[in-house]
Amino acid sequence: MTDELTPQQAGAVARTVLDEVERAVVGKRRPLELVMLGVLAGGHVLIEDLPGLGKTLLARSFATALGLEFTRIQFTPDLLPSDVTGAPFYDQKSGEMVFRPGPVFTQLLLADEINRTPPKTQAALLEAMAESQVSLDGVTRPLPKPFIVIATDNPIEYEGTYSLPEAQLDRFLLRTRMGYLPVQDEAAMLKRRLDRAAPEAVLDAKSDASQVLAMRESLERVEVDDDLIGYVVALIDATRAHAQVQVGASPRGGLALVQLARAHAVLRDRDYVVPEDVKAVAVPALAHRITLRPELWVRRISTDDVVAGIVESVPTPRTTPNPAQPAARA
Repeated sequence: MTDELTPQQAGAVARTVLDEVERAVVGKRRPLELVMLGVLAGGHVLIEDLPGLGKTLLARSFATALGLEFTRIQFTPDLLPSDVTGAPFYDQKSGEMVFRPGPVFTQLLLADEINRTPPKTQAALLEAMAESQVSLDGVTRPLPKPFIVIATDNPIEYEGTYSLPEAQLDRFLLRTRMGYLPVQDEAAMLKRRLDRAAPEAVLDAKSDASQVLAMRESLERVEVDDDLIGYVVALIDATRAHAQVQVGASPRGGLALVQLARAHAVLRDRDYVVPEDVKAVAVPALAHRITLRPELWVRRISTDDVVAGIVESVPTPRTTPNPAQPAARA
């Protein structure tokens, strides 16, 4: 069992993991950081972007660098809930029904193209994501710890896809996007491929399951002042009162914002939260939790834009960091 980690020690391990993942995923430090924040904060991550931008490589690289067991499910229209959770089968030797665990019984699960499967199969993940367990035939089976879902979602293809229901979107701690590489980074990526003479970089484990759990525990020692709690509540309330929003963020959104802000502080080598931590994670934490009024779809206003505007409009509290604490990283 790994000893307890201080927030500073957890931050050092997290940055080492990020540096290792960046050997395989070039030029994507911001999305990589957001995924790491999701891991630290004990949640699940939705990556919504175009095909071929490295989403699968990102998930596999994190599993390797974190030292976690990895399973991938390719979601398709004919995928059944039992294909995800597992199902009982008849064992001819014993003459009894025996449960065969599905691919969800892992530590890091890649749910690839989750919007390609019907809602019934998507819902099979809900209990696993919310409770880290699977209930079948009156028996509840716990999942391994940690249990992390990284799901990918292709936003451009509508034929043969099924929109994620709001209840499932709300289970994701954050949503991020990869985006195209800048020209210079794309050239560097191609050069790395030629130099190593292999399709992918071979990564090393920089952590293990017990250390991931210890890093998560360290977040509970990150201080959040009352004025920052008020700031988070003000941001959540602003999503509900906004003229362009039909359904605002749920209370789960506030919990996600606090935990992600704590994780952001840890990654910056601090054991206290400042307003900039909250601002840095507000859009990834909240944009997928709100629903815009239908007439705004024609005007191509995104939830990201609305949340970013809310962050700009809500007054920032004036907090004075404890001078005894280490300085924030740039």
